[in-house]
Amino acid sequence: MSFALATDGGVYLFDAGDSCAYTAHVMGIDLLSARAVFISHTHMDHIGGLPFLVATLFKLAGMAGGAGYPLAGGKLEVLIPDRACWEGVLGMLGTDESDPLLPFRFHAHTYADGEVFDDGSVRVTALHNEHLGAPTPPGPWRSFSFRIEAEGKSIVYSGDVKHISELAPLAGAGCDLLLMETGHHVIPEVCRYLRDAAWPIGRTAFIHHGRATLADPDGERRKGSDILGREVLVLMDRQRMTL
Repeated sequence: MSFALATDGGVYLFDAGDSCAYTAHVMGIDLLSARAVFISHTHMDHIGGLPFLVATLFKLAGMAGGAGYPLAGGKLEVLIPDRACWEGVLGMLGTDESDPLLPFRFHAHTYADGEVFDDGSVRVTALHNEHLGAPTPPGPWRSFSFRIEAEGKSIVYSGDVKHISELAPLAGAGCDLLLMETGHHVIPEVCRYLRDAAWPIGRTAFIHHGRATLADPDGERRKGSDILGREVLVLMDRQRMTL
């Protein structure tokens, strides 16, 4: 699971599932314009592509000649709920954040509920969910959903959630786009909840699919559209959309 948000200020990556760097590169997404990577939780399907993403950035920077590319002299923000997983990524690549030969700097850190990022172009607010269960106090939450605001638009990305109701603080007052996973839910169930909750959502798109959606994506899309009384989207690999 991974998606990229492209704005005038750069590219922002949310989760880093397997092959995310390759897919982004062949789609023509300028990875050297990346400003930040947001990891919702550290299950393999959301983080398995992170080592290759970092390695790809190193290679692309080298191909650019070490000067003049967007990350030169800058940094890449990495927001991740478990710092140990990031250390593992660097260990796989045989480097660390103090390596003077790195073509750019990393700023990797954990985060908690609230505003976690604002670079003037994109603002991101995080809210924990119960996908991984409640931590034993005083342990931190390890799974999050995000509200993303950029260029006058708002996106709520569910990550993996125990129940869609957990998104109410992020989406209940409205958003332009809801990106909702179906890996642990089915589209009709989600759409019935959205219909009854009457959240003022502009567009609803389903991502990170489970078996029911993959078995019949068009049929599930029609079911969801009929329930909500408006068209919903079932997004697939390499799909683009403009908000």
